[in-house]
Amino acid sequence: MNYLVGAFKPPCNIFISFADGRSRKQVPLKKENGKTVMVALFQSQESIVGEVVIEPVHRKKVEHNGVKIELLGQIELYFDRGNFYDFTSLVRELDIPGELYERKTYPFEFSTVEMPYESYNGVNVRLRYILKVTISRNYVGNIVEYQEFVVRNYTPPPSINNIIKMEVGIEDCLHIEFEYSKSKYHLKDVIIGKIYFLLVRIKLKNMDLEIRRRESTGSGPNTYVETETLAKFELMDGAPVRGWFKDSCNPGPAHGDSGNY
Repeated sequence: MNYLVGAFKPPCNIFISFADGRSRKQVPLKKENGKTVMVALFQSQESIVGEVVIEPVHRKKVEHNGVKIELLGQIELYFDRGNFYDFTSLVRELDIPGELYERKTYPFEFSTVEMPYESYNGVNVRLRYILKVTISRNYVGNIVEYQEFVVRNYTPPPSINNIIKMEVGIEDCLHIEFEYSKSKYHLKDVIIGKIYFLLVRIKLKNMDLEIRRRESTGSGPNTYVETETLAKFELMDGAPVRGWFKDSCNPGPAHGDSGNY
């Protein structure tokens, strides 16, 4: 039985590494099997340089029709698993058809790669970047190896960041105005704002504020929307009182002018 298992193993091992792998920042990436691995972090317009090492098992001869490496940016919808939309596809030929007898190293470089979208693992969709090495062969299946990496793109703070004001309510019963200190936030930013009760003619028991992440995939009748609550804060316990307000970033009361109530 062990001989049958060994017969289906690839005749060579493939290793993919980055030239600056030891110094480059590593970030966690959750795999499909639920395990988390550390992978290299890049951003758009960076050069991706490294090497591919192919090592025949037990120095057995490996005949091939060429070796290539691809840099792919892919989007996969989970309800259509296995079908990828490639928005980035670059290819480098590493070797011409021939035979491999011993360990061989192939350097590669993708210069100033445009990677406009950030890596993303959601509920219904995944956006990923991979290096894919393929050893093409006749009559038998190709030998393929993958190396994932993560892309995050950073931008400077906006020069203009206006406040947000929004009024909601029920006609002749409740008018509330929300005010946020700015419209664009950093991922680790603090949301600061105020809530003004302009008109209250109904009994209010409490008020909560939630930060939600919404994921929308597909189009038209085939649109899938998933909403996840990231954080929840209690802003008010009881009816609003004139002359008191709460900042959305501060769960405790503070003195101030909150409008009519």
